[in-house]
Amino acid sequence: MNQVLRDIREKSVPLGKHRLPPLPYPYDALEPVIGEETLRIHHDKHHQAYVDGLNKAELQMAQARADGDYTFVKYWENELAFQGSGHILHSVYWTILAPEGYGGRPGSVTRQQVTARFGSFQAGMEQFMAATAKVEGSGWGILVWNPAWQALEILTAEKHQNLTQWGSIPILVIDVWEHAYYLDYQNKREDYIQRIMELIDWDEVENRLCLAIKGKLPLIMT
Repeated sequence: MNQVLRDIREKSVPLGKHRLPPLPYPYDALEPVIGEETLRIHHDKHHQAYVDGLNKAELQMAQARADGDYTFVKYWENELAFQGSGHILHSVYWTILAPEGYGGRPGSVTRQQVTARFGSFQAGMEQFMAATAKVEGSGWGILVWNPAWQALEILTAEKHQNLTQWGSIPILVIDVWEHAYYLDYQNKREDYIQRIMELIDWDEVENRLCLAIKGKLPLIMT
């Protein structure tokens, strides 16, 4: 038990010290599917804002505990959920994308688990893409591993802190907030989803699924 506690202390992120993970490829690496300008704005501006917001929320709640003043606890708890979810999902999003021709093919574990849950790999991916396209407003399509019933599930998350299943670990995520695609696709969300599926790094999805089965969720490439 002492070793477990030591490992947790060594790996835990201190309050207010979350950092923007670097992109695992150059800004122009996903062209023409995702343009360089879109990637720069999305990563450097939008994702950074989630990191900053999460850090601020954690520090504000630390101050509230120190003061014993929870007047604004509802607001800061919402910020923790919103900003923290944005940071986690964006971190996964960058890692499961790769330049065209470098994403490989779905691995054996991914194929087996998708087929076991959804009848076939094709059916699972069709449901995933359809669900993602139908997200109301801004949000995500998310393929998750749910440890509670040891199976994959497809979820849609509006505003990304809503419509979750507790304990689920994201494996494959598609960002359908407009900042993810509007410069390149305007209002053609389905075109964006079709194209971005061509960039999926299936080796990383396989890796993430195997780690999720063990209860792990890394935010950077492993």
